[in-house]
Amino acid sequence: MFTKDSFYEVKERINPYIHETKLIQSKTLNQLTGNQLFIKPECLQKTGSFKIRGAASKVTALRQQGKEVKGLVTASSGNHGQAVAYMAKIFNIKAMIVIPNNAPLAKIKAIKAYGAEIVTVGPKSSERLAKAQEISQEMGYLYIPPYDDYDVIRGQGTIGLELVKENLAIDKVFVPIGGGGLISGISSCIKAFNPGIKVIGVEPKQSCCMNTSLKKGERTEITPNTIADGLRTVMPGELTFPLVQEYVDDLVLVEEEEIKEAMALVMERMKLIIEPSGAVSVAAMLKEEEKGKNLVAVVSGGNLDIMSISEILK
Repeated sequence: MFTKDSFYEVKERINPYIHETKLIQSKTLNQLTGNQLFIKPECLQKTGSFKIRGAASKVTALRQQGKEVKGLVTASSGNHGQAVAYMAKIFNIKAMIVIPNNAPLAKIKAIKAYGAEIVTVGPKSSERLAKAQEISQEMGYLYIPPYDDYDVIRGQGTIGLELVKENLAIDKVFVPIGGGGLISGISSCIKAFNPGIKVIGVEPKQSCCMNTSLKKGERTEITPNTIADGLRTVMPGELTFPLVQEYVDDLVLVEEEEIKEAMALVMERMKLIIEPSGAVSVAAMLKEEEKGKNLVAVVSGGNLDIMSISEILK
């Protein structure tokens, strides 16, 4: 299922719709930490986040299979919705995106700009997932899961493929965790090519459904409360949870203040706009106690309301 060839196949299929993001560094951060720190800037990806990889993988897989699609529907805190809306626009397909009533304005504007219809529900991820599936049944639209789908997972895994192709002696890769699609894809890909690279999952301490579930040995529901809106997931995915159990080496929790500090540091030193959900990996990387290592933080997105930056970092 997650062979080297499967990731090569997906990468070739989605290449026309994504950017291959190159690793970047800051000498200041290296000196500050005593490690070689690399940023994988998915904040510079098309639609502003890694989510386009999974959406492109799913949509192109359906077209490859010759399936006729009446419309697309998904549930999203914003980034996955943008990606699905973008792919729908590319292929001239209708799209409906179910978002929470507290979604950032920048993400709402982007979804509308791609021509998708927006449906708003309550703040819980379970609410929007249920609504999206309801719309799928009522209207005959194809439901594209935000993370719990093998095509989506393999699409996100192409980040791991790009990291392996960098031909760098990577010691650890830090990856944000929401529902688990991103880290499932990256970890399964990296372990297929180089099992010696450690994959570290990162969650906000106030929204750690994966960490909670791993400790209990089963998928467990939580009540998330974090500035990282893309990581406010109630429970890990049914498909992603066992993949995390199998492929991920460790999990790190970060405080809200650490997320803010990481955002500010990257913005000031590297001139990158990153959202809180993308900053958690940097926050964890900055806390690494080992020295002299090559560390990579996957910055998952940069879709942030510019006017809200000072409020977030306050």
